[in-house]
Amino acid sequence: MNLKSLIPGLLETNERASKAIMEVYANFNAGDEILKSDDSPLTQADQKSHAIIMEGLKKLTPDIQVISEEHKNLDYNDRKDLEYVWCVDPLDGTKEFIKKNGEFTVNIALIKNGVPVLGVMGVPAQNFACFACKGEGAYKVVDGRREQLRASSFTLKQSGLRLVASRSHLNEATQAFANQFDDVQFVSRGSALKFLIIAEKEADLYPRLAPTMEWDTAAAHIILEEAGGLVIRHDNRQPLRYNKQNLLNPHFVAFGDVQGLSSWMETQ
Repeated sequence: MNLKSLIPGLLETNERASKAIMEVYANFNAGDEILKSDDSPLTQADQKSHAIIMEGLKKLTPDIQVISEEHKNLDYNDRKDLEYVWCVDPLDGTKEFIKKNGEFTVNIALIKNGVPVLGVMGVPAQNFACFACKGEGAYKVVDGRREQLRASSFTLKQSGLRLVASRSHLNEATQAFANQFDDVQFVSRGSALKFLIIAEKEADLYPRLAPTMEWDTAAAHIILEEAGGLVIRHDNRQPLRYNKQNLLNPHFVAFGDVQGLSSWMETQ
């Protein structure tokens, strides 16, 4: 499959989904949301974005199945042996959307044998998108102009590392992780933007020691890796895998262009 040939169509699908989200956002008031079965909020924006993305992916790759936050009932027995599968979050950061802080994204990733190989992430409220293709680098697209993303290079021994922490998930485990470094500077963002600010040199590492789902991370994962970063499981230091039977991610740590990681891992 020619992955690069899918990028224009994915960017166009993301643009349409982002526009639909912003039309809802402009007139959204707290209380307009409804609740899903797990009590997480669902808005018209989720639903409209999902419909647009599903339509776009069907045109681009009619034979590839989709795992999505709004379409997650594809049985594992029907997908476990698939070479390719899409992994989609039509609106990542619904709570940020409801708060109207603009920190939400559209996440579309293509998984090949458990590994993200193509990703597009839109940031509707800031009117830009990012994309990456395995082995081809990561790029930010603003007003039709592309700029390559490259994460900062650093070592884990240096002082003042910029650590990304969710406003909602600065738990004891995350604080304990941060305490092993000298003079950590905390940076907060919502949704998959936590990965993106590492790819944009605005942060160095992101320990996620709280639950996430595969569709929350897949697109951002390939974008960060193609920007020179790395995403590994917190427990065994192995890469995150996708299209698992259980779509819940293990706890993980995302890094920028970290140097000397192997020696640090030996001390953990």
